[in-house]
Amino acid sequence: MKNKIISFLSTCADDIKNLCTYLYENPEKSYSEVNASNCICNLLNKYKFEVDRNFLNINNSFIAKKGQGHPKICYLCEYDAIENEGHITGHNMVTAMSVSATLALGSVIDDIGGSVILVGCPGEYFGGTKGTMVKQGLFDDIDVVMVAHPDTCTCESGSSSAIIPLGLKFESESKLSFLNRNSYTSLDAVLLTLNILNSIKKGFPDNLEINSVISNGGYTTLLLPADSEIKFCIRASNTKTSNEAYDKIREIAHNVTALIDIPNKFFLYESPNKELITNRTLNRLFSHNLKESGIININPPKDIYAGLSIGDVSHKVPCIHPYISIIDDENIKYGSLDFAKATTSEFALKQCNIAATALALTAIDLIQNETLLSEVKSEFFNNRNC
Repeated sequence: MKNKIISFLSTCADDIKNLCTYLYENPEKSYSEVNASNCICNLLNKYKFEVDRNFLNINNSFIAKKGQGHPKICYLCEYDAIENEGHITGHNMVTAMSVSATLALGSVIDDIGGSVILVGCPGEYFGGTKGTMVKQGLFDDIDVVMVAHPDTCTCESGSSSAIIPLGLKFESESKLSFLNRNSYTSLDAVLLTLNILNSIKKGFPDNLEINSVISNGGYTTLLLPADSEIKFCIRASNTKTSNEAYDKIREIAHNVTALIDIPNKFFLYESPNKELITNRTLNRLFSHNLKESGIININPPKDIYAGLSIGDVSHKVPCIHPYISIIDDENIKYGSLDFAKATTSEFALKQCNIAATALALTAIDLIQNETLLSEVKSEFFNNRNC
């Protein structure tokens, strides 16, 4: 089966290279990935996948399927770029690896049974759409989710931060400042909230960080501010801690409103993310296949400070998010223009092919070996029930 996968990937290598290069040369910012989504879907149509565009009424998303029944193996695409910077974190290569794995597994799926699914997820840089897809029930019937991410070193899947992008607005009447010198304003409420929060930070756990910025509400020479706003970024190692911080900020705002009679409203200015829970059994299986496919040096699990929208998915279904080195020059830094350029190099495309082979072989192992799939699911349910 491995030889079939390798042989098939050699036949579609030019399509994958063209896809990766096209995305690199035509970057689109988050939630505006019209051309990227169409390009990916057209390629999937070429290989006889059933494709549903603008899936779940989410612009530029899609779902592609081949095969029937369980196990249902799902890969994920991310294809947004940073405005004026391009694919400096390699989302074009994320897509290339996921599409390659999908096509490879799709080439044998009718022979081995089960289903392969590829989901296109726009807007990753602004929290992503995977959380919405989780709430819509997309992953309720999926057995395993995998996505590999390009990096400067190859690492097993680790964890990510739980993020809550919380906004708080206080609203008061707009008044002439020289006639209302003793009136409380929305800005007073904002400053009091921040002062109280700063005073109680000593009691916060080490795995919690809250950053904040006043995003609206300065005095003019004539008018008192009617609306003042704070944006918080709550970052923690787990969702329980981030939710506790969220509740604490709500409690502070409630007390500020009671003290100075300035109403408040809370909102999310981006999509929140739960922490990534890596399935260790699935991690081990993928790492074995990665070594068998040609990448020998694999570093321990990589825990990242950022939030990942796949974190939400990992609370619903077994997931991994390993990292694949795509550079052969140690001077190239992740998140740089040089890194973006490197995604289209021959070395990167070779690494993409190896990662896709390992992703496809891992899926085949799970489809053909019920015991392995059972171990993956048992670990998932044990972690969820802890």
